[in-house]
Amino acid sequence: MSEARDPGATAGEVAGARPKPAPDPLAIDESVIPQIDALTLTRGRPLIVSDADEVLLQFLVGLERYLETQGLWLDLTSFALTGNIRRRDTNEPVPPSEMPALMDGFFVASTHELDVVPGAAEALDALSERAQVVVLTNVPLEQKAKREACLGAHGIPWPVIANKGLKGGAVRRLAARVEAPVFFLDDIPHNLTSVAKAHMPTHLIHFIADPRLSKLLGPAKDSHFHTTEWSKARTFIEEKLAAEGF
Repeated sequence: MSEARDPGATAGEVAGARPKPAPDPLAIDESVIPQIDALTLTRGRPLIVSDADEVLLQFLVGLERYLETQGLWLDLTSFALTGNIRRRDTNEPVPPSEMPALMDGFFVASTHELDVVPGAAEALDALSERAQVVVLTNVPLEQKAKREACLGAHGIPWPVIANKGLKGGAVRRLAARVEAPVFFLDDIPHNLTSVAKAHMPTHLIHFIADPRLSKLLGPAKDSHFHTTEWSKARTFIEEKLAAEGF
C-alpha cells in the first residue's frame, strides 16, 4: 500500500526502515521459475496475468477483520501499511520491526477466507474462452495452496504462482512461453512499472477494488487502463483482443 509497503507484499517485504537500492525490474526470484515452468500454457493463445489482492480478493477488508482480532486498526491516511496500522488502546503505530510477524499472522489466519471482488469470477470465466489465465500473487509460498483453494471456492480455478518481489521478471518469462498478447492486472504501481520495463508489449491494467484505496492513489503512470470494476476491465481486454485478431 505504497511504493514499498503494498497490500500484495509478502511479510518479508513489508518492513525495513532503511532505504534500499532500486530493485531490478527484470529480476525473478528463484522460487518463481519452477512454478512458471511447470505450467501448461498454449503457445499463440493470449494470456491474462492477474494479481490477487485487491484485484480478485478483498485484501483490505480481510486485513481489517484480522486487525480487529489483534486490537489494531488501519488508519487509511495514505497508501501504506507500515505506519498506518495502529493499536486501539494507545493509537500508536505498530513499529516496522513488528510488521513481518504481523503480516505472517495475517496470511496464516486469513489467506483461505478472503472475500472475492465482485464480478471477478464471472469476468475471468468469460475471458477464459479467448485467453489463458494465471494468477500471479505476492503471497508467501507456504500459503500458495490456501490461496488456490480460496480462489477456487470463489469460482476462480486458474493456476496460482506465489511470487516474491516485483513482477516484471515473472511476466516476461510467462510472455516468452505464450508469444501472444499479454494482459497484466495489479493494484500496485511499481509492479505495473516493472512489467512495463520487462515486457513492453504487455497491456497494463491498474485495478484497485477497494474505492478507498483507489481514491488515495489514482491511476498508475505506466498503466494503459485504470478501473475498480471487473466489467470495465473485461471490456478493455475484449476490445484489445478483438483488435489483435483474437
